[in-house]
Amino acid sequence: MATDVQQASTQEGSTESDPHAQTFCEAFQATVAAGPDDVALRSADGAREVTFGQYAEQVKRIAAGLAALGIRRGDTVALMLTNRIEFYPCDTAALHLGATPFSIYNTSSPEQIAYLFSNAENRVVIAEEQFVDAIRAASADPPTIVCLDGAPEGTIGLDELEASGDPAFDFEATWRAVQPDDILTLIYTSGTTGPPKGVQLSHANMLAQCRAVGQVLPIRRGARITSYLPSAHAADRWSSHYNQLAFGLQIVPVPDARQIAQVLPSVRPTVWGGVPRIFEKLVAALQAGLDREPDPERKAAVTRALDTATQTVRLKDAGQPVPEELAAAHAQLDAAVISKIRERIGLDQAEWIICGASPLSRAVHEFLLALGLPIVELYGMSECSCVVTTCSPQEARMGTVGKRIPDTEFKLADDGELLIRGPIVMRGYRHDPARTAEVLSDDGWLASGDIVEIDDEGYVKIVDRKKELIINAAGKNMSPANIEEKLKSASPLIGQAVCIGDNRPYNVALLVLDPDAAASYAAEHGLGEASVEQLAADEGVQQAVAEGVQRANAQLSRVEQIKRHAVLHEEWMPGGEELTPTMKLKRKPINARYADQIQALYAASR
Repeated sequence: MATDVQQASTQEGSTESDPHAQTFCEAFQATVAAGPDDVALRSADGAREVTFGQYAEQVKRIAAGLAALGIRRGDTVALMLTNRIEFYPCDTAALHLGATPFSIYNTSSPEQIAYLFSNAENRVVIAEEQFVDAIRAASADPPTIVCLDGAPEGTIGLDELEASGDPAFDFEATWRAVQPDDILTLIYTSGTTGPPKGVQLSHANMLAQCRAVGQVLPIRRGARITSYLPSAHAADRWSSHYNQLAFGLQIVPVPDARQIAQVLPSVRPTVWGGVPRIFEKLVAALQAGLDREPDPERKAAVTRALDTATQTVRLKDAGQPVPEELAAAHAQLDAAVISKIRERIGLDQAEWIICGASPLSRAVHEFLLALGLPIVELYGMSECSCVVTTCSPQEARMGTVGKRIPDTEFKLADDGELLIRGPIVMRGYRHDPARTAEVLSDDGWLASGDIVEIDDEGYVKIVDRKKELIINAAGKNMSPANIEEKLKSASPLIGQAVCIGDNRPYNVALLVLDPDAAASYAAEHGLGEASVEQLAADEGVQQAVAEGVQRANAQLSRVEQIKRHAVLHEEWMPGGEELTPTMKLKRKPINARYADQIQALYAASR
């Protein structure tokens, strides 16, 4: 029998432009009216700024142009763009028509694009010139292409689209006709297996999401955020785009996610977030910089400050009192030393920072908290409009993903799978009633596919994906995610780790070098500009990685330990064969592609 869990409490949260808005059209119009001269969008270099008033005027022009192309309520519009200012008025214009805009991952192949087009049935795609060839290769009869840069033959420019609208087009009557149950967007799950599913999220779904999370992690008007994750992912759409429409925050798009660390000091976001790998690389860079600090007095001062902060963090996390002497020393060292580090990395004004997609290692989490960063983990699903659990930085507990957001219900199935119900739950998968029925019951309970534990205070701990638990040949259940987190935390050289052991006598691992850490190793050991492939074969690198595996094994039970491992001579890129765009492991493709290497690891012990 499923076990009921008490509902999360609510608290005062974000200041919404129109708390009674039922669609994002109403929310956006109220946000514009509240401050038309406020900056809505700014380029990463600060050279370009767009006010809410300018944004709204462009939305009108683009909406009229799309209407002239025949786009009506219920139609779909695809977008294939990098993170750029023009995304926002284009997407917002489409939803003001009652249409459903959706984004395509920039790494998609023509075959993948063709699948999305066939499922979404869009007649228009708004894209950059660099993606036009792939779009055309996807279909013998491609949709109308609106190209934002360049002028490939047969495409429509954005200026041309804006100028093509009928002067008699009734923009206000059109957006007022949009209904709460109209589909706001499609989120195509990146899919670790099988073709992606088109998650249908309504205006009502996402407004419920913004309002619920906003009670826990408040957003004030004028708050600043960067947009650097793909807009095809629910995390970017919720955190920046839809929160802006509802609350009026300022967005700084960053076209190249690899440049985010360089952008932060100039943006100084007040709300921010990322996936664990972003934070792992940040911590690794800070630790490497401290190791290379030439001034022994400065190095000692920073080390002392961080040690003092870490002691404080550990006591607070354990629910123990912090001695007055330690608290005073921590406050003094934070002001004198650690605050300067926060300022240098550009996160000194952050009011909250979220981390999701996969577990954040305790060591990294602890280091970030020692830096005084207000970081909290969350758990989310595209099928639930994004966030399902989180908490305020003051309530955060390491090792958990917080508590359920307001206005949601939880149940645990007999096997520990989390079941979710509430206004954030999707309308179903597009044109896929069979797979919808697999996860969504008639009475609205969504099967998450995740095994969780919930303590007496409502804190949630993710055990693993239901279908990814390892059951070895002896019948022992293990979480590969937990083992992989230990491996990545044990050595900065380990960028990605995959644990294999299902129906096997013991666990083995495939390891991929972190390119930045590998480059630092090469510089320190006089190896010049060696490639990742060359470094993976280096005896010193192999030994350093092996030592990391040993350290990880020391933190694991005997049955969980890695008996053999292989360092792959390549780099895995987000959106490639092995990783989703948000850097989740594609386990089945990895097992298939590296079957020979996996078999060799087991054969070596015979």
